[in-house]
Amino acid sequence: MAGHNKWSKIKRDKGVNDAKRGAVFTRIGNMIAMAARGGTDPNMNPALALAIEKARQANMPKDNIQRSIDRVADKNAAQLEEATYEGYGPGGIGIIVETATDNKNRTFPEVRTALTKNGATMADAGSVMFQFTRKGVIRVADTGEDALLRVLDAGAEDAAEEDDGLTVYTDMKDLAKVRTAIVDAGLTVDDAELQYVPNNHIEIADEETARKIMKILDALDEIDDVVNVHTNADIIVELV
Repeated sequence: MAGHNKWSKIKRDKGVNDAKRGAVFTRIGNMIAMAARGGTDPNMNPALALAIEKARQANMPKDNIQRSIDRVADKNAAQLEEATYEGYGPGGIGIIVETATDNKNRTFPEVRTALTKNGATMADAGSVMFQFTRKGVIRVADTGEDALLRVLDAGAEDAAEEDDGLTVYTDMKDLAKVRTAIVDAGLTVDDAELQYVPNNHIEIADEETARKIMKILDALDEIDDVVNVHTNADIIVELV
């Protein structure tokens, strides 16, 4: 899967800044609460284990993690549900927005406004989704042929080397298993999550179009209920 979506790296870099003001804790807390619906024991629930690991990497306090897990059993707490929205942006790119919300009547207008005010449009359900495949995506800090062979031996479907490490792809059902095998192989995992991976990328070489796309993605990323944003845009022009 050559030409990995650069928004993922941009989003990871931005996440460091979000953590400083606490916004990332809200998002990860929602992810933990959603995952905990499949069981509150991380040893028996791989999705919860991955969410907790993401929380630890963001230095989220243990009390916050536990409160997010306990939210499942708290009948007084507003219950979260997943909602996914689709859109088209400049250059014909596809955009998928994953949310975790306790009020779709709040979240949908916020997502729609972030898109339409910045030059994108909402799309009918399924009209963008078919251009993507749900995959496990693992960020490995190591590089080189030896690291590549190890991740493939660990059960990865594919991997691509980038400047700052490897991006590893797995079947969505195998994400937790392959992540564990990669760690056991002595490699450093920076992140692991399910993503909508583009079947094909749309290269964006025009600087004005690229800036418009980044403005849309930034606007979506500012919405508290948004958990993840995916696009098939491959911005190949340098933005300064």
